[in-house]
Amino acid sequence: MRKRINRALSRAKYAATGGAVGGAIGGLFSPKAASTAAGIGALVGAMVGEKWADAEPVVERAKESAKATAGDRLGSAE
Repeated sequence: MRKRINRALSRAKYAATGGAVGGAIGGLFSPKAASTAAGIGALVGAMVGEKWADAEPVVERAKESAKATAGDRLGSAE
């Protein structure tokens, strides 16, 4: 259940950000372009959020592994 909630929150967060950025960029041209760009930005943001929710655990494990490896190397140099 927690995984589903995290995925939904990630998707919503990135969709909102994408919609805001798209709307701002489209608003430079015209009101119609603003609404179209906001919709496209939200769609792209939702896809990015979905992918990030899947990739986040892998990225976190890689960070921890890199920290541990760097710690081992730094510890032996002292």
